[in-house]
Amino acid sequence: MDTSIQYLPGVGPKRAELLQSELGISTVGDLVRLYPFRYIDRSVIVRIADVQPELAQVQVKATVFKVRLFAKNGAELPPEKLKYNAVSRLSAIVSDGTGEMEMVFFKGVKWMHERLRPGSTFIFFGKPTVFGNRINMVHPEVDAPDSGTSGVLTGVYPSTEKLKNAGITGKVMVRMMSAALAEVLPTVQETLPEYVLKEKGLVPLTYALRQIHFPQDQQALGKASYRLKFEELFLLQLSLLKQKYIRSRNAVGFKMEAVGEAFNACYKALPYDLTGAQKRVIREIREDMRSGHQMNRLLQGDVGSGKTMVAVLSALIAVGNGYQACIMAPTEVLAQQHYANISKYLKPTGVRAALLTGTTTAARRREIHAGLEDGSIGILIGTHALIEDTVNFRALGLAIIDEQHRFGVEQRARLWNKGYMQIPPHVLVMTATPIPRTLAMTLYGDLDVSVIDEMPPGRKPVTTLCVGEGKRHAMHNFIRDEIAKGRQAFIVYPLIFESEKLDYKNLELGYEEIVKAFPLPQYKVAIVHGQQSAQEKAFNMDAFVAGRANILVSTTVIEVGVDVPNASVMVIESAERFGLSQLHQLRGRVGRGAERSYCILMKGNKVSKESQKRLDLLVATENGFELAEEDMKLRGPGDLEGTMQSGLPISLNIASLAKDGLILNDARGYAAHILDLDPMLVSPANASLAAELKKDKYQSRDYSRIS
Repeated sequence: MDTSIQYLPGVGPKRAELLQSELGISTVGDLVRLYPFRYIDRSVIVRIADVQPELAQVQVKATVFKVRLFAKNGAELPPEKLKYNAVSRLSAIVSDGTGEMEMVFFKGVKWMHERLRPGSTFIFFGKPTVFGNRINMVHPEVDAPDSGTSGVLTGVYPSTEKLKNAGITGKVMVRMMSAALAEVLPTVQETLPEYVLKEKGLVPLTYALRQIHFPQDQQALGKASYRLKFEELFLLQLSLLKQKYIRSRNAVGFKMEAVGEAFNACYKALPYDLTGAQKRVIREIREDMRSGHQMNRLLQGDVGSGKTMVAVLSALIAVGNGYQACIMAPTEVLAQQHYANISKYLKPTGVRAALLTGTTTAARRREIHAGLEDGSIGILIGTHALIEDTVNFRALGLAIIDEQHRFGVEQRARLWNKGYMQIPPHVLVMTATPIPRTLAMTLYGDLDVSVIDEMPPGRKPVTTLCVGEGKRHAMHNFIRDEIAKGRQAFIVYPLIFESEKLDYKNLELGYEEIVKAFPLPQYKVAIVHGQQSAQEKAFNMDAFVAGRANILVSTTVIEVGVDVPNASVMVIESAERFGLSQLHQLRGRVGRGAERSYCILMKGNKVSKESQKRLDLLVATENGFELAEEDMKLRGPGDLEGTMQSGLPISLNIASLAKDGLILNDARGYAAHILDLDPMLVSPANASLAAELKKDKYQSRDYSRIS
């Protein structure tokens, strides 16, 4: 399995280099684990009379009766004065008695001309198209009738333009795979214990590898596919759960038995009841914090579900036990907002909070540092400034990280090291991007996951509309009506890359258009984007939050956490350019007050099918978890945060988190059952599992040290 691929028959150094750079394949084992993404059924021979251009790929058995060669200018070349370098295409007319078809070749003309003799019969396989009122195939595969290609399922492998141009076609890949299997199958070691195969009804690994590449029929393919998917997900979950077990056994945490007066004072003063989901999550966090083990919990909640309230009450549990807490937010705007909201909640408690960001003055910093070191500041709220070396707590017992995906693991580790007496603080990671259950189990398999799946009472649903350019005038009138009622509006432009000149121009043009449509003195328009200084941003944002501006024109700076209860309209320009989770986050900026709110998706004139599907989904549901599940089905798991497979602890070769949720559930349950019986996998029966988990891919990211 570890042999370099260049030594396989038909590969060599050049092709090996290309396969490495294009598909990341460097060993025979890598090649064998490159699975077909679909299969072509070569068991059906289609009559030429039944071939339609809309069919994907077809196979016909036909006899050649006319071959013609054409020059670049389209003139037919006479066979008696033939020079192959003058030929630009070969046309072969074939017939099976029910009709005629043309086979066209632009490459390999000499070889095809010598092969396709009139009167000879072949099996032609390819994609039918129409040209000049005649159905044809361009560069079909050509096989002799007795070659054994018909009657089998043929795998189609991932490829790239570069590979195809270098002659590594689908056919060549199949040949290489056949050679690789001949090499490795006799030596393949079973990776799963005998009892696992028996209990889960799985086929042996050698059978699975043979049948996944060269299936004898659909049933064999199904068994092979299930075995390989189960193994992949099972080993991944086993590795994550084992890390979790080791961590929970080793990680000593602060034991916080009391709830404390500050918690009770804050809770009693709340102007509304917590939802059942919020209460359940606080109970889960409380159990963790009193267990004596370090808490590592992921808190998932949809936009506006009340995560901040849970964070405040959790922080007050830490304060009530004599510790400090910190809340780290990804942006200055969000940190300031958290500070403003949390300060209100803390009024009845007497607990002192402070805000530390990049723009905090030196004098204020000195005060904060002193307050942290003498313990008079109970809760510190801030941005990355919290992890600077100069920030020292007297007794940090709880670290809360908002919007986890925006912080690197190293940054979070620095916060971790600020714990009291070398003991790491309890960690609560919050995310407002709802993550599908299957993905959460894999990305955060070694964290405990809490979900707030209920909205606070009084939050009105947001009406979502998707409209085209033709309705722009009507949209402006609608905003005027809302402003007349005393409301405010967001207008967001897709400045996806802050440096993108075109987008920046769009934002500026859009701003000019809005100022024209909403002129002074009747209307005031503020603008916020990434090219402004922190002071400019803060000034404009404050004008909108305080109600001095009616409209805020902005980029996605406002995606996370900006809370303006009086804003009732969110217009998203070029909505087709945003991802689903981003659109959902933006929509969550309205509907925070008592009034009815609207999200208007303005789409461009050219919208792809995929983008339209996203927009339709957003109009259809407000449930972030539902949207996340659908988004994963549309785009696959890797792209949820915009980078392919970036979050997955290992890359998956055959299983799909979007489609194989049931197998994942089963695999995780079974992995937990095995670890209950043998937590460190030391029994002889589990020797093969222990050996698998020692492989590099399971060691590459140890999440067990850092949440």
